[in-house]
Amino acid sequence: MRPPVEVSVFLLSLLAPVVLYTINNISALQETLPILGMGLVVLGSVLLLLLLAVGHQTKVDPLFYAFAEFSFTCVVGLTNALEQDRFISGFMGFYLKMGEPHLSTAYAVMMSYWEGIFHYLLFLIIIRRMFNGKSYRSLGLLWAGSSIAHQIVLIPGVVIGKYGSNIKPAFWRNIPFFVAPFWAASVLFSRPREMPIIPADKVVLDCPLDACFTYIYQYEPYLKDPVGFPRVMMLAYLFYALPLLIAFFYGLRTPGCSWMLDWTIFFAGAIAQTQWCHIGASLHSRTPFTYRVPADKWWPVITLNVLLAAVPILLAVRCHTIPAFFMKPVPKGQTDKEKKKN
Repeated sequence: MRPPVEVSVFLLSLLAPVVLYTINNISALQETLPILGMGLVVLGSVLLLLLLAVGHQTKVDPLFYAFAEFSFTCVVGLTNALEQDRFISGFMGFYLKMGEPHLSTAYAVMMSYWEGIFHYLLFLIIIRRMFNGKSYRSLGLLWAGSSIAHQIVLIPGVVIGKYGSNIKPAFWRNIPFFVAPFWAASVLFSRPREMPIIPADKVVLDCPLDACFTYIYQYEPYLKDPVGFPRVMMLAYLFYALPLLIAFFYGLRTPGCSWMLDWTIFFAGAIAQTQWCHIGASLHSRTPFTYRVPADKWWPVITLNVLLAAVPILLAVRCHTIPAFFMKPVPKGQTDKEKKKN
């Protein structure tokens, strides 16, 4: 009897620390190009094992392979976070030296915790629902928003920050991980959402530059950290998050904007990921002391940033707990016919 697919993925992902420990103790593999090559070989081997694990299935959603591969890298990320915070050792030394040295920064450590805990559990739940015939569209969009937000801050942040002059070949393995969430999001957005029929008679509720200088230098100096991640995050908020918030304001005032049900989930995942990494990095011991949040300003800064994360989440919850306002009503007569058919 075969184990459930999510159990197979879980067991496969546990091989990640074994692979890291092995490479960390074989000096011949600890050069820049061999590290990139080994990464590709490992991911290819994981894909082959996944094909064998689901070979008995008549039809497998292509998204499964992406989610399962990402599950493996999530454990790599969690291993990195635990080693940087000195809970474990002997796994990531070679990769930080010859692969991606930026992974030792406070922002990258918090990002690794987010991937290794939140994304990893999300993938296992999605895969379980996928093979049980249940909908996972909303969970997939939550991950896609979170992952895209992570990548559009990480990659430009490395390039323009202090690690930009020390980019090694292994860094470019991020390219497929950058493209995959966009592909997954496009696939998920193209699939119909599962929503109840809302009849027409359903009643629903209507729903100064000096200041900036002071805030940055006296309250949240992490925004000036030369690693580059905070600056890219703020640009992403300005050019992507702000226009979406304006669109959401319109959607909250205009009945029938069904796109709100998908995009609020996507946005909540993106903001939750970026705020988790930003808050954690601004307090983390790996951030230079001069860029950490001052002890006497801790509460206002953290409260503000938690609110920035909470508002999109609450908006998504509101949209999905009371979806009727955002659905295009079906005429009452048509609803009765649907009931008779069922």
